[in-house]
Amino acid sequence: MPALRLLGRKWLAASDDLVFPSIFELLFRFVWLVLIALVVEVLYPVTWQCQTDGWHGGSFVRLYLCGTLTLQAALMLLLAALAHQSARGTITDVDIRKLVSPLLLIKVLLVLPETALNVMGTMWMFCEVIECSVDDKFSSIVIQSIVLFNWVQLGLTVFGLFMVFDPLGSVNYGDMQDTPNQVRHHRKVTGLWSRRFRWAFCWLKRDEHGKEAFQQVAALLSALFRSTDLVPSDVVAGCVLLRVRQKRETREMRRIQMLNDEEPIYTTDVNKIFSETPPWMNLEDALYYLRLSIAAYGWPYVLYRHCFTGFCKLATHLTCCCCRPKNSIVTDDNCCLCNFAGVKYMSKLPADDIIFASFNNKVFELPFCVIADHERECIVVAVRGSISLRDIFTDFTAGSEKFEADGLPENTAAHKGMAMGANKMLKRLLPVLDRTFQQFPHYDLVLTGHSLGAGVAVLVALKLRPRYPHLKVYAFSTPAGLISREAARYTESFVLTVGVGDDLVMRLSVHSIENLRTKIIQTIHATKLPKYRIMLNGFGYALFGVPARDLESTWRRPEDLEATHSDDSADALLVPSVSTVSAEAALVSRDIFVRRFSSARLFTAGRILHIARRKRMGIEKKVRTQEPTYEMRWACPEDFMELQVMPRMLLDHLPENVHRTIQTIIEERHTYRVTHIV
Repeated sequence: MPALRLLGRKWLAASDDLVFPSIFELLFRFVWLVLIALVVEVLYPVTWQCQTDGWHGGSFVRLYLCGTLTLQAALMLLLAALAHQSARGTITDVDIRKLVSPLLLIKVLLVLPETALNVMGTMWMFCEVIECSVDDKFSSIVIQSIVLFNWVQLGLTVFGLFMVFDPLGSVNYGDMQDTPNQVRHHRKVTGLWSRRFRWAFCWLKRDEHGKEAFQQVAALLSALFRSTDLVPSDVVAGCVLLRVRQKRETREMRRIQMLNDEEPIYTTDVNKIFSETPPWMNLEDALYYLRLSIAAYGWPYVLYRHCFTGFCKLATHLTCCCCRPKNSIVTDDNCCLCNFAGVKYMSKLPADDIIFASFNNKVFELPFCVIADHERECIVVAVRGSISLRDIFTDFTAGSEKFEADGLPENTAAHKGMAMGANKMLKRLLPVLDRTFQQFPHYDLVLTGHSLGAGVAVLVALKLRPRYPHLKVYAFSTPAGLISREAARYTESFVLTVGVGDDLVMRLSVHSIENLRTKIIQTIHATKLPKYRIMLNGFGYALFGVPARDLESTWRRPEDLEATHSDDSADALLVPSVSTVSAEAALVSRDIFVRRFSSARLFTAGRILHIARRKRMGIEKKVRTQEPTYEMRWACPEDFMELQVMPRMLLDHLPENVHRTIQTIIEERHTYRVTHIV
């Protein structure tokens, strides 16, 4: 940070990104240098005895050997200097690394003589053009290997240049501010991302809304990091630093709670948690409907969970192509009804209880199942979560649009991709529900889903509630940016949302990503460590956690590093008590914080039960006790407005981990009851 300037343009790399590449290449070239030196020691005297001594004989070979040896030595010195210069200073200390650009330019220019020498080696070893044979087998193998590895290394160099090439690198950072130039640049970046999507995901263009999704996601990616001059490695380093910063803030909050003798927010008492809730809000029913939500994922989830035995588990539920009925309740499945087989296997329900199953998966269209639950006397609609690239584009069509349904406050906004998915789903669902409730008029309606499926289920429920006022929704790991605040409050009476631990998706919204972007910039300005040290620390944190000493030693002034509150107001970033470390960081933060991709802030819907793993204290760390593994509390949507960089932020979102968590709580609760009775 900022991006590296070379050959009159900026690249998607920074001047401090070259430490590890330079060291790795230096080690390889050292091995090459030793091997070439041995070959020269053996072959140089022999070259005077070649059949011819001109440019088709010994002179050619001597030039190749001496030139390769000299070039490898020069490149090693250059790489050592490049690694040393790139390692100097912090991420923002660009001036101290001013020699990186000229050194890198020399390195790029040396590709030309290196290529020429490699061509000479190829002609000598592989083309039999040079009349100077090598009788020593070791030398011959070494030269051939070095020539081949050099071609591989040159190919990797070209590939690396392609990866860090910025098509809009000729634009200066000063021209990307809130001016007409910045607007034009934003349009160019949006168009560039849109073209990349059309090329990389060309098969999605056939979908009815494929091009619209490309445009929406391209606009989002363009808006998130415009005018920041960040490169990908800066974002990675910023996330590592945020992990340290957030752990430090958590420690300070716990210390304050202990000093104030505050009551813990979380509790392990399940009876206390559900003492004031309607009877239908309970963990047993939540676990049951979560199983149906998982069943909607179909055969890919079965193979994911049972890599070696999945096919055998599905085989007994498959339908022969010849035996498939003409008026099937299953639509858009393959010839053997593999998805339907996955639903039957995971739901543990007979096929007769599955009234309808649609596996049509396109952009803004999600598969879903309609199930008759005779034991609970309800009709269950299970909506599938994200599992395909089409679902990812639905997820990231994350702008807000007006959402209308009877009973909702005026000017309600919702996640655009999920709102379009809900409208598409209703067209297929309504006729099925009408037929089903004619057959089972006294049954209730329940909707359930996980992740994207949870968000769509909530929006579908809002549309259906005027017709089915007693419907209920069990939503699991619902995305944060779903619906506006007043509408989210309206859903608390009929939506139960369950989230586990540090689930990333429950905190993922356009606003939270924009806030993360701002905090990354502030945190990068706050650190006193060079980027290579941050990356090395990141590997250590992933394996062993963040040590206590790094909570203070990472920062220039730890006492000034305070949590930045999420506030749409730009002035909040300039309050003296909030650390922005430097005037430059404050100005950059303010400049990007006031620009929002989405004008409306969206929240998680329903009454939110947040479950977290209980932190073991004192003797519990050494002695295994009968204390519960998890604790929980009723949370509000505002608790999930900030992205947390945590080790389990992806694992806690997976449906099998959510299922295991709820199941463990129920089992431990039963065990605790039995123990006390005995």
